[in-house]
Amino acid sequence: QEQFVESGGGSVKPGGSLKLSCTASRSFDSIFSMAWYRQGPQNQRNRVASDTTTGITHYAESVKGRFTISRDNAKRTSYLEMNNLKPEEKGVYCCNSLVIPAPWGQGTQVTVSS
Repeated sequence: QEQFVESGGGSVKPGGSLKLSCTASRSFDSIFSMAWYRQGPQNQRNRVASDTTTGITHYAESVKGRFTISRDNAKRTSYLEMNNLKPEEKGVYCCNSLVIPAPWGQGTQVTVSS
């Protein structure tokens, strides 16, 4: 069964940047679409970005122009680059296959605070 491990979180000030990584346990290039989610205080997950193997990307309106999703199939890794972070964007960031989700991983914590 596929598993994803997220990393790269941390604590930054408003306006700061982070680059998150999500590494798959198995082959990655067969995963049609990957997505990143932000988990809020009540454990709700909101999708912030997604991509496809055909290069189509989609972003939540609030992060457009600041977040970039990308992937490296050879490294079995998806990335989420986040710039100009806002305090309300703190939370646990998780990744998963969009079409056939795997069990959720631990995620990586992002804190945005002055």
